[in-house]
Amino acid sequence: MDNLGIIPDGALVIENGIISRVGSTGDVTAGLDTAGFDVIDASDMAVLPGFVDSHTHFVFGGYRAEEFSWRLQGMSYMDIMAQGGGIASTVEATRKATKEELVALGKKRLDSMLAFGVTTVEGKSGYGLDYDTEVKQLVVMGELDATHPVDIARTFLGAHAIPRDYRGNEEGFIEYLIREVLPGVAREKLAEFCDIFCEKGVFSVGQSRRLLENARSLGLQLKIHADEITPLGGTELAVELGTISADHLLCASDTGIRKMAQTGIVATLLPATAFSLKEPYARARFMIDNGCAVALATDFNPGSCFSESIPLIFSLATIYMRMTPEESVTALTINGAAAIGREKKVGSLDVGKSGDVVLLEFPSYRYIPYHIGVNCVETVIKNGRIVVDGNQKRGKIPCLQN
Repeated sequence: MDNLGIIPDGALVIENGIISRVGSTGDVTAGLDTAGFDVIDASDMAVLPGFVDSHTHFVFGGYRAEEFSWRLQGMSYMDIMAQGGGIASTVEATRKATKEELVALGKKRLDSMLAFGVTTVEGKSGYGLDYDTEVKQLVVMGELDATHPVDIARTFLGAHAIPRDYRGNEEGFIEYLIREVLPGVAREKLAEFCDIFCEKGVFSVGQSRRLLENARSLGLQLKIHADEITPLGGTELAVELGTISADHLLCASDTGIRKMAQTGIVATLLPATAFSLKEPYARARFMIDNGCAVALATDFNPGSCFSESIPLIFSLATIYMRMTPEESVTALTINGAAAIGREKKVGSLDVGKSGDVVLLEFPSYRYIPYHIGVNCVETVIKNGRIVVDGNQKRGKIPCLQN
């Protein structure tokens, strides 16, 4: 994760949306007829792959600013949930929102993510907890994926919380999801992944296993919210089932972490959520030193982390989680891509991959965590097209684009 393969005085060529050449400027431009290309000067700027935010909940209705104040007064996240707030509050607002309203909100949030350099994002449902609203969220993401520059990987998270009408009957809710919701999601190809909130007071390890095994039988890949608040054993369940990623992991055991490393499961860490909830951070240094592939993501959502700030993630990871700037770049590019099964398409500036490129106003990636919380992305290129234009800041922008 520390080896970025930096190319000083580098250049790349994008043709038909795909990187066709990359290397030193001399090697790349030798014999290249630049007629028909837009030639962009990247002097004194760092050029990186587009960022991959591999864990978000960006399609939702309503906001929960009052709950933020409650937490400041000492209420815990789980206390708020137990009183009918938290996810249940957003569920009510999302059920009431029209599809058109959610599309408009989603577009606005994707625009902000794109400005931070995010070119691929994972989005979860989970604010419906019923068939119609879960499907509505996934359909909204599908429409946005077709119309917005940011690529969206869709995850079904129907088991995000226990709805009010199933309180005390968690098994019945899991059965409802398995019989009534999952088959429709799979049949209509509304999601690539299935996720579940495996946590004390939400869904047990046994309930999580049952839902995820059924999801896999329907062709969905697996993810899991694991060991965020208590060491329940979600990390070990991820290993048992071979999920593509295990996310949060604030309370993951040493044994679980080592087994994740052995099986290649991506450890997706969400430092802004720990920051917002004033919880201890996940043990990124221990995970990396034990061979885990660590990804970083925002967990953008209306409750526990209302932020899509990539520079904040970089700063928290380097200052508080003991990750190097190099490891953080890897975590937000190629490892983020691996967490959603897209490492062969995006996440690095390699020949044959999509022309997703981020250009910083500074000469090094080290400025991202150093310029704390401030966006230093100047230009974003998606599939070879400039989608965030830095021309207004500088006279020229970098890259060779067809």
